[in-house]
Amino acid sequence: MGNGDTRVRGLAARAGGWSARHRWAAVGIWVLFVVLAMGLGSAAGRVDVKDSDQLSGETHAAATIVEDAGIDEPAGETVLIQAKDRSLKATDAEFRAAVSAVVRAVEATGEVTDVTTPYDTGTISEDGRSALVQFDMRGESDTAGERVEPVLKAVEKVREDHEALRIEEIGGASMMKTFDDAFGDDFRKAEYSAVPVALGILLIAFGALVAALLPVALAITAIMATMGLMGVVSHVMPMSETANSVMLLVGLAVGVDYCLFYLRREREERAAGRDAQTALQIAAATSGRAIVVSGVTVCVAMAGMLFTGLAEFEAMGLASLMVVAVAMVGSVTVLPALLSLLGERVEKGRIPFLRRRNKAHGTGGESRFWTAVLRRVLARPVISVVVATGALLAIAAPAVGMKTQNLTLDQEFGDSLPIVQTYNRVNDAFPGGSEPAEVVVRAADINAPEVKGALADFKELAISSGASRGPVEIKLHDEQNVAFVYVPLVGGSDQDEAGASLERLRDEVRPATLGKVDGVEAPITGQVAGSHDFNEQLVGSVVPVFVFVVVFAFLLMLLSFRSLTVAITSIVLNLLSVGAAYGILVAVFQHGWGASLVGAEGVGAIITWLPLFLFVILFGLSMDYHVFVVSRIREARLRGRTTRDAIQHGVVTTAGVVTSAAVIMVAVFAIFGTLSMQSMKQMGVGLAAAVLIDATIIRGVLLPAVMALLGERNWYFPTWLNRLPDLTHDETPAPVAPAARDDEGEHEPVRV
Repeated sequence: MGNGDTRVRGLAARAGGWSARHRWAAVGIWVLFVVLAMGLGSAAGRVDVKDSDQLSGETHAAATIVEDAGIDEPAGETVLIQAKDRSLKATDAEFRAAVSAVVRAVEATGEVTDVTTPYDTGTISEDGRSALVQFDMRGESDTAGERVEPVLKAVEKVREDHEALRIEEIGGASMMKTFDDAFGDDFRKAEYSAVPVALGILLIAFGALVAALLPVALAITAIMATMGLMGVVSHVMPMSETANSVMLLVGLAVGVDYCLFYLRREREERAAGRDAQTALQIAAATSGRAIVVSGVTVCVAMAGMLFTGLAEFEAMGLASLMVVAVAMVGSVTVLPALLSLLGERVEKGRIPFLRRRNKAHGTGGESRFWTAVLRRVLARPVISVVVATGALLAIAAPAVGMKTQNLTLDQEFGDSLPIVQTYNRVNDAFPGGSEPAEVVVRAADINAPEVKGALADFKELAISSGASRGPVEIKLHDEQNVAFVYVPLVGGSDQDEAGASLERLRDEVRPATLGKVDGVEAPITGQVAGSHDFNEQLVGSVVPVFVFVVVFAFLLMLLSFRSLTVAITSIVLNLLSVGAAYGILVAVFQHGWGASLVGAEGVGAIITWLPLFLFVILFGLSMDYHVFVVSRIREARLRGRTTRDAIQHGVVTTAGVVTSAAVIMVAVFAIFGTLSMQSMKQMGVGLAAAVLIDATIIRGVLLPAVMALLGERNWYFPTWLNRLPDLTHDETPAPVAPAARDDEGEHEPVRV
């Protein structure tokens, strides 16, 4: 493919060359792949993560017993009846009339079963002002939220007739409906608005509609193909809605970025005077290679989630890995074919004002702003390193006191929903009653005298030990020889105190009662237990995930750049970036510093899953920019520039594309920071802040300053490592004779 002064080598260059020569075939294969993937996914259907797959430990054991027994636990609902006046008690006639009215109203809907009154179950608060009517929703619990509205309206009607009482419903079904109504559209709008936001930024970056549409179109097709593949893969490793949302985020971010890198380099080379064919060859051999190295590194980082043993994390990791791989392949195959087909038409739909601005700033050349910054950084590299590192360490400092926990309902949503206030009232009147521990008991004969005796002893000791204030409810399933024991935990919504009550149940009450009967299994699950088991499993997976991601990223950098120094500095700089993101999260969401600026609240903790999730995602995405910038620096160095000159050239010529890519990522992630859920705000703010820091302080100041200080030691590669595979062959050219270069080094013949 080429003229006399070019020769294509390496995987990315060969792929780009083949696609440019067989452009219709390349486009056809890509379209066929996307259609087949979606068709296969639709035909196969998607298998979602089951409760028994979510966690290991007791939570997993309890879910397995329930599934094996074929018991579909219904969605439980509770109606709180509470006197507004302290003089009115649950034993008064007016209160009793309200209880009877609630029972009649919910039964009349035909949607409920097993209705119990507080006078039968003893669910009356210590002060006598509050009582609970409890019942189950008919049908499957997963769809109960769709059927609960008539029940909610029936309870509301009773409330209108009893002004002296608070009559409020809460439970699995009502919470499901409330959250779907309040935040389902919120999520969908966030996902849908990400595409126009990315397109708008690309329009500003390129100044032409066709050029801006290409990255978005390829990212969307990569996402569509991955959604189909997720359906097929889910039969081996179940997927989830969360994994789908994360895949969309990551797919849009990297899909657009990879195309942006490739397209900007091709346009840059054409602006420097190359013919279209040569410009495409150079983009394939340089940006194409950087995309492959970056894509493989991001895939390795995402694969780290597979080591957690948590089904949700494994699903997120695999889905993210797949979309990155698909986007990477699309960027180095179908994009060159499209660019070859479009030719000059890639500039169609020009926006005059933006075109003039880009021309003035040098679309294909060096950024004036970053040229000025780099001049100062390279003039005083020691001061730059000290100031930038000090700033990052100061930002990261709050992370030392990070506290993680699963957020309670009031922490997650604040007082924005009435149901949160109901949740708090139930917890105040009946600590732990809204989220009881659930003991799943399986025996050879659940009605055997010794088993029934052990259940009675467990119920009594749970209260006398201080783990619960009661009432403890036992529900038998005789046919399956399974019993459910519901134990309200002392501590209620206080995670630490409720956790201590759970430990007492598991370590003291159970061994002294159910543990003494041979053949009885009694794992303890529930919201508090699930949170506890999740934390334990997550903490246990931190070290293997961290080691896997760091070691493999180091090896990829080492093999891709044949430099021990570059590999080490890339890891250190990425860790600084992640540390700074942690610091911002803790400062804003744990301590509440500046929380109002992002519409957040200082909830006193970071949601448990976020630190590990952020580490994996950010480590992968940070490598995006690092590989792209360092590849350009190394390329300039191989062309004969001095290391200092190569650093300046590499950073300022990539500054425009890195800035555009970072702005897109920050904008997409920031959209999720606008959602009402605190966990989503934390994720959005953490990702957006980290990418912003990475693209500015890390890549614009710290990386060039460190490389300037190291000088020729940047390329240090011990001779004993020469036996390792050489992955640098896509890199370019033989040095160019000085006479062939102009002042900027932009118009010399390039040999790829």
